[in-house]
Amino acid sequence: MIVEFLGTGGAFATPRPLCACRVCSEARKRGVPYSRGGPSVFVHGPDALVDTPEEVGSLLDRSGVRAVRACLYSHWHPDHVMGRRVFEALGWDLWSWPPENRPTDVYLPGRVARDFRKRLGGGEHLDYLEGIGVVNVHEVGEGEALTLNGVRVTPFPLAESFVYGFLFEEGDRRLLLVPDELRGWEPPEWVRGVDLAVLPKGLDEHDPLSGERRIPKGHPVLRSEATSEWTLGVVERLGAERTVLTHIEEPDGKTHDDLLRVAEKVREGRGLRVTYAYDTLTVEV
Repeated sequence: MIVEFLGTGGAFATPRPLCACRVCSEARKRGVPYSRGGPSVFVHGPDALVDTPEEVGSLLDRSGVRAVRACLYSHWHPDHVMGRRVFEALGWDLWSWPPENRPTDVYLPGRVARDFRKRLGGGEHLDYLEGIGVVNVHEVGEGEALTLNGVRVTPFPLAESFVYGFLFEEGDRRLLLVPDELRGWEPPEWVRGVDLAVLPKGLDEHDPLSGERRIPKGHPVLRSEATSEWTLGVVERLGAERTVLTHIEEPDGKTHDDLLRVAEKVREGRGLRVTYAYDTLTVEV
């Protein structure tokens, strides 16, 4: 298996529209790896797309992906789902008659399927896409696994139970993919020691280089989102051979070069093999 990071941004892509901060200005001028699309990952082997941010079409188009066998959704949040129309572009045969569409299998873990029926018109949109023949929607029951091209994929709820992570297993190789919402999650024994872990970076309550406070004490976001310090604690307890952190938020104010320095500091200070993802990065499991 090979993990390709299509987009490594968070709730806001980088550059943020009309923003003149140093992070966005550099991203606008230099492009990848300084710019970041919305959160999306592709796993080669099972050929599975995980989540569809608004710009997923352009992210796929510049990627090494040649075919999307399946799409897995981790949760309903807008930054992870609002590019659903990509399935039309991928599979709709507009001018042949009868059409020879190429539908994508879309997998919704239990709570995600229920949330799609209530949030952002997700269920209605997938019904439409299924009706025109460009997706086949599958609900995955709690505790169930699926097999994609010989790779076993097990969705599981996090502490924030509306969000799911995924364990990919091929032979003796294991990939843990948690797209977002790590707050309160403790890695269970059965995911520890994986070959590769992909986790959300978390918010910088304190600047990881200077140590100064970035998010005001008492800010409500600290009650709902994981911090980068929490994430590094999870990395320690998880004990993966290698960890890549993604879902990097523009408001944290860190450029690609800054994050290279942060990774070095984490390696030297905590002995953790951590990489901060960037768009187009590929990592073999």
